[in-house]
Amino acid sequence: MRQSTRLDTDRIRAAREAIDPIFLDTPLYRCEALDPELGCTVSIKLETANPVRSFKARGTEVVASQLVDRGERAVVCASAGNLGQALAWSGRGRGLAVTVVASRHATAAKLDRIRALGARLELVDGDHELARERAAAIAEHEGIRLVEDSLDVETCEGAATIGLELVEALPSFDVVLIALGGGALATGVGHVVKSCAPETEVVCVQPQGAPAMTRSWHERRVVTTGPTDTIADGVAGRRPILAILDDLLLVADDAVLVGEASIKTGMRLLFDHAGLVVEPSAALGIAAILEDRDRFAGRHVVTIVCGSNVDTDAYREWVYAAPV
Repeated sequence: MRQSTRLDTDRIRAAREAIDPIFLDTPLYRCEALDPELGCTVSIKLETANPVRSFKARGTEVVASQLVDRGERAVVCASAGNLGQALAWSGRGRGLAVTVVASRHATAAKLDRIRALGARLELVDGDHELARERAAAIAEHEGIRLVEDSLDVETCEGAATIGLELVEALPSFDVVLIALGGGALATGVGHVVKSCAPETEVVCVQPQGAPAMTRSWHERRVVTTGPTDTIADGVAGRRPILAILDDLLLVADDAVLVGEASIKTGMRLLFDHAGLVVEPSAALGIAAILEDRDRFAGRHVVTIVCGSNVDTDAYREWVYAAPV
């Protein structure tokens, strides 16, 4: 494990200047209606009230700005949906030609939105890892920039601006619960929180059906898993990248796995008590509280609601079938 991180706090502060203000200073508020349901004080950092309905544009705004400054005109990425939308949005406003590679089985609403934002969309008959391979091949063949979420430090430092807003707005809190997939959100926010509020516990949350990064964190080495099995497609990677794991090991106090039933119940609680329609990845923090109430009892917990791109029919099935 490295003893220093790839992230830089000065660059994170500077990243704010590259990000369209529409993605900054997102709502942060105590959701009192959730407190009796969960047995702790819950504050929500809401990253869905923006044109792409997720936190991903904080990173793609930084990437796209740098590409234009260097005179580049095209870019490609692999995405489960949210990164593709964000890169399409950031690229469209800067004259970048954007190609997104995604699994044919990705959330249809996300794919439709990528197309609507003007990106070229290529679908593969496989999972996100196959999409990553195809995106890399396109980048090499066309001689264009490959944006790799989490591996490209700009995506982490863009996400880290959430952490700056969090520590500036809240004088103190006990725990921050962060969805864990590729690692950009967790390493970025974790870096700022541990730098500015080191006593705060940083807990990363991943589905049991997509446990690669969590297993890697616990074993302190890259653990690759087989096919994923979770409704939380936004965090469903199975091949962690060593550089990102090294960053995560420096800032995370724990990484936990939660079941699908808890994710669905978390989505329902956020709808019933906060009026929020969220995608499964955004409910991971609530799911973690549900599965370990004693750990969080009486504490002030912040959860980052990181995305709200869902297929309506799937959402209804998940939420209305969830236990009350």
